[in-house]
Amino acid sequence: MSGTRERPGTGERVADWFDGRLGIHTLGRRYLRKVFPDHWSFLLGEICLYSFVVLILTGVYLTLFFHPSMNEVTYHGSYVPLNGVRMSEAYASTLDISFDVRGGLLMRQVHHWAALVFVAGMLTHMMRHFFTGSFRKPREINWLFGWTLLFLGLFEGLFGYSLPDDLLSGTGMRFVNGALLSVPVVGTYLSMFLFGGEYPGHDIVARFYSLHILVIPGIMAALVVAHILLVVYHKHTQFAGPGRTERNVVGAPFMPVYLAKAGGFFFLVFGALALMAALATINPVWSYGPYRADQVSTGAQPDWYLGFAEGLVRIMPGWEITLWGHTLVLGVLIPVVVFPLLLVFIGVYPFLEARVTGDQREHHLLDRPRNRPVRTGIGAAWISLYLVLLAGGGNDIVATRLHLSINTVTWAVRVAVFAVPAVVFVVTRRICLGLQLRDRERVLHGRETGVIKRLPHGEYVEVHEPLSRAQLHTLTAHRRAGELVEHEPRGNPR
Repeated sequence: MSGTRERPGTGERVADWFDGRLGIHTLGRRYLRKVFPDHWSFLLGEICLYSFVVLILTGVYLTLFFHPSMNEVTYHGSYVPLNGVRMSEAYASTLDISFDVRGGLLMRQVHHWAALVFVAGMLTHMMRHFFTGSFRKPREINWLFGWTLLFLGLFEGLFGYSLPDDLLSGTGMRFVNGALLSVPVVGTYLSMFLFGGEYPGHDIVARFYSLHILVIPGIMAALVVAHILLVVYHKHTQFAGPGRTERNVVGAPFMPVYLAKAGGFFFLVFGALALMAALATINPVWSYGPYRADQVSTGAQPDWYLGFAEGLVRIMPGWEITLWGHTLVLGVLIPVVVFPLLLVFIGVYPFLEARVTGDQREHHLLDRPRNRPVRTGIGAAWISLYLVLLAGGGNDIVATRLHLSINTVTWAVRVAVFAVPAVVFVVTRRICLGLQLRDRERVLHGRETGVIKRLPHGEYVEVHEPLSRAQLHTLTAHRRAGELVEHEPRGNPR
C-alpha cells in the first residue's frame, strides 16, 4: 500500500486557488444549504424577480434598434397606412422594430407584458407581506426597499411607454405637464426643466430614455440585490405550524432543492410572458399614430398601475382659487398631492403600527390575516380605494360601455372614494373576528363530521371529530398582540 498522497486534479486545484483568495467554499458551505420554507405565496416574490430579469433581457435587445430622438423624419417603411407621414425618429424606429426587425414585435410585447406583470407582482407581493405582518422587526428596512422598488417601477413604466412618442403616450405626457404646472410658484420652471423648454420640447424622449434604460434600472437592480441579501441575512419568514418557532426555519435547502425549483419556475414565468406576448396584442402604436400637440385620442388610458392617479384627477372638481396674484388649480394640485400620500402610507405603515401597538419584539413567524383584523381591514380598505380610483380613471369607458351619463359615473366614484373604504374596513374586520370565533369553536369542540347521532334520551347531535395536534398547533400558535384599537367586541378570542 503506497504511502504517497494522490496529486489533486486540475479542477480541485483551481477551486482551492479561488477559495484561498475569495473564500468561495466557506461561503458556499454556509449559504448554499440555507433552508427556505415551502409555501405558494412565496412564489410571488420570484415572479417579480423573474419578470425583472425578462425586462432587462428584452430591453437590451430593444435598445439596439430604438432611436431616442424627436427629430422629424418622413416615414417610408413596411406599415403602408403611415407612409409619407412626418413623425419623430423615436416613433419611426418603433414602427421599424414592430414591422421590419426580426422578432422585434415579439420582443416589444414581451417587454410590455413583463412590465405589467412585474408591477402587479410587486403590488401583490407587498400585500402578502402586509397582511401576514412580515414587515415587522427586524424587516422594516427590507420593507422600505420593496416599497421603493414599487415606487420606482411606477415611474419606470411611465417613462417606458412614453418613449415611442405615439399619440397615446403623448397624451400621457400632456397629463404630466399639467400636473407640473399645477405646482404653485415653481410649476412653470419644473415643466421647463423637464421638457427642455416649452411643452412638448425636443428633449423629453432622450431624457426619458436615459432614465429608463440606465438610471432607474441601475437603482432598481441594486435594491433587488440588497433586498435578497437582507432576506438571506434575516432568514425567511414562515407560517406557524408544528416544529416551527421564532428561532428556526422548516423547509428545503437552497441547494439543490430550492435552486432546481427556482430554475424551473423562471422558465415557466418566461414561457407564460412569451405566450401572452404572442397571443395578445398590447400597445399597438401604429394604430394611434404619431403624437401631435394639437390632437388627442378619446378613450386614452394609461397602464393599469397608473390608472388610479388619473382617476384622482378625473373625479376632482375643477376648483381654482387666486392668492396673492397666483392661481392655484386645486382640481389638479390636490390629486398630485394625494397620489404620493396613498403610496407613502403603505411605506410608513410598519413604523406606525409598531409605535401605536408598542410591539418591539422580533417576528419570524407570520400572522394569519384573521388574527389581525384591524390591519387586515386597513389593507382591504386601501385596495378598495385603489380599485375605485382605477374605475374613476376609466369613467369615460365605463359610461360608454354601460350606456350611462359620464356625470353619473363621476359622481358615483366621488361618493365611493369616501364610502367604499369605510364599509370595506368595517366588513373585513367583522369577517376576521367571525373567523377567529370559528377557529375557537373548532379548537374547543373539534371538526364537524356531518354524522348525526341520537343520544339515549332522544336528542340528536352532530358528532365532532377532535382536531389533530398539528391542526391545534396551527390554530393556537400565535400571541395576541396589541391592535390599533383599544377595545374588541365581547366574545373575541384572545
